[in-house]
Amino acid sequence: MKNKSLFSTIVIVLLLFGCSSTGDKNLEAPLIPMQDFFRNPEKTGYQLSPNGNYLSFMQPWEKRLNIYVQKIGQKEAVKITNSKERDIAGYFWKGDNKIVYTQDSKGDENFHLYSVNIDGTSLIDLTPFEKVRVEIVDNLEEYPNSLIIQMNKRNPNLFDVYRIDITTGKLELIAENPGNITSWLTDHNGRLRVAVTTDGVNSSILYRENESDTFKILLTTTFKEDFTPLFFTFDNKNIYASSNIMRDKSEIVEYNLEENKETKIIYKNDDFDVSDLFYSKKYKKLLGVNVETWKRETIFFDKDRKIMQEDLEQKLPGYEIMIFGSTKNEDKFIVKTYNDKTRGAYYFYNLNNKKLDKLAEINPWLKEENMAEMKPIKYKTRDGLIIPGYLTLPKGKEAKDIPIVVNPHGGPWARDIWQYDPQVQFLANRGYGVLQMNFRGSTGYGKKFWQASFKEWGRAMQNDITDGVKWLIDEGIADPKKIAIYGGSYGGYATLAGLTFTPELYAAGVDYVGVSNLFTFMKSIPPYWKPYLEMLYEMVGNPEGDSLSLWETSPVYHVKNIKAPLLVAQGAQDPRVNKNESDQMVEALQKRGIEVPYMVKENEGHGFRNEENKFDFYGAMETFLAKHLGGKVYNKN
Repeated sequence: MKNKSLFSTIVIVLLLFGCSSTGDKNLEAPLIPMQDFFRNPEKTGYQLSPNGNYLSFMQPWEKRLNIYVQKIGQKEAVKITNSKERDIAGYFWKGDNKIVYTQDSKGDENFHLYSVNIDGTSLIDLTPFEKVRVEIVDNLEEYPNSLIIQMNKRNPNLFDVYRIDITTGKLELIAENPGNITSWLTDHNGRLRVAVTTDGVNSSILYRENESDTFKILLTTTFKEDFTPLFFTFDNKNIYASSNIMRDKSEIVEYNLEENKETKIIYKNDDFDVSDLFYSKKYKKLLGVNVETWKRETIFFDKDRKIMQEDLEQKLPGYEIMIFGSTKNEDKFIVKTYNDKTRGAYYFYNLNNKKLDKLAEINPWLKEENMAEMKPIKYKTRDGLIIPGYLTLPKGKEAKDIPIVVNPHGGPWARDIWQYDPQVQFLANRGYGVLQMNFRGSTGYGKKFWQASFKEWGRAMQNDITDGVKWLIDEGIADPKKIAIYGGSYGGYATLAGLTFTPELYAAGVDYVGVSNLFTFMKSIPPYWKPYLEMLYEMVGNPEGDSLSLWETSPVYHVKNIKAPLLVAQGAQDPRVNKNESDQMVEALQKRGIEVPYMVKENEGHGFRNEENKFDFYGAMETFLAKHLGGKVYNKN
């Protein structure tokens, strides 16, 4: 992979943004209809049947993404699902003649598991249980009629493990959760042999040689250290894991189960966590790792896989390239491209003759030349921490006195990455610069950086966002009178905190399914998050021992400080950030006589998924930001 070093790239970007040359007005992008950014893709989610005879993909039907199957060599595809209420959440092939998929209802995240023949017959809801969530443990590729799943059917707080027959829906309980297991791992033969437990603050790795044996504890760590089993070695004796025990950055290691010790470091990076190890199922060998630096980088261990990648890069210059699936024989592949200006396209690649055929553009109506560039940046906070992030400026505009939308990510223990982002491109097209920052607590930068966020909601984490805004102002990039903040989930909390604790900084805010009250948020978490409650108390705050701190950092108690207008959007079925979080904020503002536009969608959960609801939300945002920041609005006339 050919990537410049992070440091040299940042220096170039800072020099570019600091220059005073005038942007070429002729290069400004035409105004694009809002719907074009948020329409369902033309086709997406391509996969190959194990024997390589069929392609499958998702395509809109009645405004919802449904699954289609197409025999290779034929033009027509068969629609095998008929969902009108909700997009199919995800799917995979089960043998050569069946497809299994998951779907929830109105965003409640209680996913059901379905199976269907590739001609659309014999559709079965395999888990027709109310208020139960199903997750895949092992798709058992070598066993055509069964899967291993986990469900919180017996107890909403806990996930037990079942073997399920996908032709009949018959369930067999194979492991009952004793009350503290949060995840399970099978070996390459589908035997359940590793489990991870938690008491809220301490995690243990359990292991057994055979399924008839009792689990025994291998190691125990606090939640402040991470040891994540990835998969078994190919002889099923040891495991590969991502570990930051006794180190700051997570590394890929081999762990000897019998001797109960780490025996080998497979890969490490001095600056970033590594957790993505991939391998060949057919040839039983490790192929490489992916590392998120300022962009995704791949390090190949296998010469043949590297040669294949180089061939694809030569055929598809200027794009990031990912393998999205293959035949069981690993001679035919689905290839996906992308960069910061396009969601890209899908291709069919035949390794035998090196032939590459284009299958579909994901969003063919959006032209890459009209999109803005997403550039990596860094800035220093008031306490000396270096915060990495991204800045996207409107195409063809001078980097001076630009209206800005600050967009902190959700999580908060996640991170922004370099990619095509429809929200960012939409805002840039309307004339706004977009600042995204990986504030302290963002994942991928090591244990110390992550732990620096503990009990810092509304404090140092918010300061990181504020300092990024002030950096933009000091650089002359931002118009200080035209800065808005917008985010979802934790980003919604950061929006409310920004308007509340630094009211002089922002001209407007958009809160999307955001937390407003840390007390009620803790009380309303989904039942299957309960095992992590003690950990949340240490990371965010305990409503009893830290009540003053939580009160001080809950925006709903400080609405008197808010000066800027606020738009709020919420899904009524949200299981993570309950609708009450938005209700409280809106009610508190209304009591002050402040008009706050409030959009509630009854058929949505934690973020809007249905196309028409996204249109409503981003349409309202477009009008709202134009009113308060002076950006553009697409006029159909």
